[in-house]
Amino acid sequence: MPVRRPWEAARPGRGRVVVVTGASGGVGRAAALAFAARGDRVALLARGREGLAGAADEVQRAGGEALVVSVDMADAKAVDDAAQKVVDAFGRIDVWVNNAFAGIYAPFTEVTPDEFRRVTEVTYLGYVFGTRAALHHMLPRERGTIVQVGSALAYRGIPLQSAYCGAKHAIQGFNESLRCELLREGSRVRTTMVQLPALNTPQFDWVLNRLPGRARPVAPVYQPEVAARAIVHAAGHGRRREYWVGGSTVATLMANAVAPGLLDRYLARTGFEAQQDEGEQTGPGNLWTPADGARGRDFGAHGRFDEESHRGSSQEWLSRNRGRVGQVLTLGAGVLAARRLTRVVRR
Repeated sequence: MPVRRPWEAARPGRGRVVVVTGASGGVGRAAALAFAARGDRVALLARGREGLAGAADEVQRAGGEALVVSVDMADAKAVDDAAQKVVDAFGRIDVWVNNAFAGIYAPFTEVTPDEFRRVTEVTYLGYVFGTRAALHHMLPRERGTIVQVGSALAYRGIPLQSAYCGAKHAIQGFNESLRCELLREGSRVRTTMVQLPALNTPQFDWVLNRLPGRARPVAPVYQPEVAARAIVHAAGHGRRREYWVGGSTVATLMANAVAPGLLDRYLARTGFEAQQDEGEQTGPGNLWTPADGARGRDFGAHGRFDEESHRGSSQEWLSRNRGRVGQVLTLGAGVLAARRLTRVVRR
């Protein structure tokens, strides 16, 4: 099945139209495949040529329809144009997933102003520009869901990732503000956020790294498909304010709410070593140019941590099914109450 181009007419009625930014690898790649498995039409937005081609092929083999749009999310005009290409090809946008990011592993004093600005523009303003582009097409229809892919780091900053943590905090505040405005207007357009744990993605071999060792996620590590399931669920249940994925995310956010100063000291002692492996980082990073560009390769969704990564999360399942769990608990409580009442009556 050929990749659909913007100028080709779309086939009507085939699933939802989903836009995924940062779709060439990692969480974005896994999410695109999860949407495709539902029969959705998926627009893949990213910079890298090889990763986008690989993602499009996988989307089609998974049962979806792929549209490839090469774009730098830090360019507001380019993002608007990309959204219009999606509408021209597929007729509308039902779901927009903001996921693209850039990062640097280094102490704050070793990050240059231009580097910090670049991370902020891609990771934070990329979400702002993507959200604006999505709303431009969703608000007139009074339909659509925007999923902001967040992180436990949206609430809790950690050492060596000051630019990324700052951007994720900014996304959190921005999304809360937008959500209030949509509620005020009574809009049927939804925005929700998915806070993720450490994941086994190629980003740790992509990021600009000035550490002595190779960058790595802080354990425990989950496979990107865990995040993808949560993102797909959030896209279909946009009324909920946010979703927490992974027990480590819940533990981190609760600890930060109860004892943030203690967590500061703990991370000061452990955060440096926990984010490094032995060996030296390979490659110049993808801050300015994509690692899967013309001379690069397709990295896929997974990183180098398959052996230690969890394929599921009981907390993530409970988060997606809390309504059913609540019904079961309520039913169970009702049964117990009825039994106790029966015993009292018999006496």
